[in-house]
Amino acid sequence: MSVTGRPGPGPLEEPLLELDGTQAELLVSHNHLMPGLLGTHDELLRVVESGFPDTKITVQGNRILADGAEASRVVRLFDELVRVLQSGQGLDAAKVSRTIDMVREDLSPSEVLNAEVLRSAKGRTIRPRSAGQKRYVDAIGANVVTVGIGPAGTGKSYLAVALAVQALQSRQVKRIILTRPAVEAGERLGFLPGDLMAKVDPYLRPLYDALYDLLDPEGAQRLLDRGTVEVAPLAFMRGRTLNSSFIILDEAQNTTPEQMKMFLTRIGFGSKCVVTGDVTQIDVPGGRSGLVGLEQVLGSVEHVAFVHLSRRDVVRHKIVADIIDAYEHAERSAHPGDGR
Repeated sequence: MSVTGRPGPGPLEEPLLELDGTQAELLVSHNHLMPGLLGTHDELLRVVESGFPDTKITVQGNRILADGAEASRVVRLFDELVRVLQSGQGLDAAKVSRTIDMVREDLSPSEVLNAEVLRSAKGRTIRPRSAGQKRYVDAIGANVVTVGIGPAGTGKSYLAVALAVQALQSRQVKRIILTRPAVEAGERLGFLPGDLMAKVDPYLRPLYDALYDLLDPEGAQRLLDRGTVEVAPLAFMRGRTLNSSFIILDEAQNTTPEQMKMFLTRIGFGSKCVVTGDVTQIDVPGGRSGLVGLEQVLGSVEHVAFVHLSRRDVVRHKIVADIIDAYEHAERSAHPGDGR
């Protein structure tokens, strides 16, 4: 029997005991963590068992034994989940499923899930919840322009707004600018009541929602009233130079190529820009999206990063990922020869 573990002693270290390659054992030194680790009525244990059907998992008190081809991987998974629990976070079935995906990619789930983006006004800690989200957050921190592409529910807009608030609070920027193209997705904008801003307000509402969720309503309104935070349709960006700003272009698949070029050339000194979009939900007239093909144009430009998120990064109800899968399957069936 050989004892292996991560280098460097520390309070979070848990020994991994490996036996002849197909058996492995983890001793959880803190018994009070076991209920959170296994879940109510062993719900989370069953999630792990379904993720590793060829490996038998046995729990004896605070010892977890794995027997099978992926025994060491199963034990590493539980070790990572213990680290997440020790950080003060809870576990649920969705988080465990995403952790299984990360372990299969040889990533460290505890490093991903313990990264802190922002503490909201309500005291809630905003963190990446998948490997893709962690790549996205890291890319935004390291680049001037980051383009996040992926389906609904992957946190593209919410994380971008959280990072913008963090940058404003730490005085990295002087203002936040949130913008969206006001595209009529099957509805007539002209029939909406009110002046221009009243007409486009429904298109901008998701950005307001994220802002009010991260800041208390009074604080958010003060920033809006001062102009420190600006929420406006994309057309309002024309002719401006945006210095010392954190700029977010949301729903970028509904820009035209001309609008995309106009927007990206607004970036001034000391600014950071995030572009988000879903190329499967293009509503722009004629289908000429400024997001489609953008990576081919800007992929080699320094300080510009592209991050692709997938259904594995969906952090809404599991049914959202299932719906995305169903649509992708239908699309592949409709176009069997195009490689999608």
